[in-house]
Amino acid sequence: MKNRLIILLISAIIALNGSAQEADSVLRPVVSGWMAEVGTSHLRDTYLTPVAYSGWHAAIDYERLQVSKFDKNRWTMQVRAAVNLGSTENEGKTATMWHFNFRPEWALMRRLDIGALSPLKLAVGSMVSGNVGGLYLLRNSNNPVSVQASATVGATAMAWYNTRLANRQITLRYQVDMPLVGAFFAPDYDQLYYEIYLGNHSGLCHVAWPGNFFRLNNMVTADWRFGSNYLRLGYRLEVFSSKASGIVSRRVEHSFVIGFTTEWLSLSSRKPQSDAEILSPLY
Repeated sequence: MKNRLIILLISAIIALNGSAQEADSVLRPVVSGWMAEVGTSHLRDTYLTPVAYSGWHAAIDYERLQVSKFDKNRWTMQVRAAVNLGSTENEGKTATMWHFNFRPEWALMRRLDIGALSPLKLAVGSMVSGNVGGLYLLRNSNNPVSVQASATVGATAMAWYNTRLANRQITLRYQVDMPLVGAFFAPDYDQLYYEIYLGNHSGLCHVAWPGNFFRLNNMVTADWRFGSNYLRLGYRLEVFSSKASGIVSRRVEHSFVIGFTTEWLSLSSRKPQSDAEILSPLY
């Protein structure tokens, strides 16, 4: 009996050691990038005014991609964060409305098998997204602010294609995401924020679904390799609409995107890496 236990223990140690060596034989580089956006913004928020406003907006974005620790050949994790600031005016140029928002996102995508040798790659998955921000209308003295906040879970899909241009590697990518369920903040049509401050908190949180909270974010980018870094150029279109308690909020943004990305590895000097397989999430 003791001999059997010893044999089983040795077999388990050998199996774990083999799994560890297999895990160590795979390297997961990180693709990270910073981007700047500038473009046009078209807003309407009936809590502040029924009039549409148009103007400019600018944003700073961060992105991080890496294949997952589990099932490395199928799953990719993505982290994104964006800070957006813009200024718009009404048609008569008599009033200005500022808008600001911060949005962090985390996604887990499964890569689809369309052939290991194909330069086209596809991935689909789910995304958790949060957003906090607001609108500020200068001409409103009584209630000049409209707060916007939400937390949602949605779907995302990504397609990318690796090729060469001018003897340099270039990666073309398209990603689209949309929230499907969650919660968002919206006061009543004539409810003042001072009333909320005094304790009137009922009816402020609403269930979000595409019928009353619609957001479609589209981004097309081209990453052109220069040395160990990539120059990123692209275009983003975001369409947003929400409706609750008689308040309608809409936003359409067109953006030109420019930035840079890099791919890096964190290596251990105590483990040999000469035979390791490199699994890039994008390049």
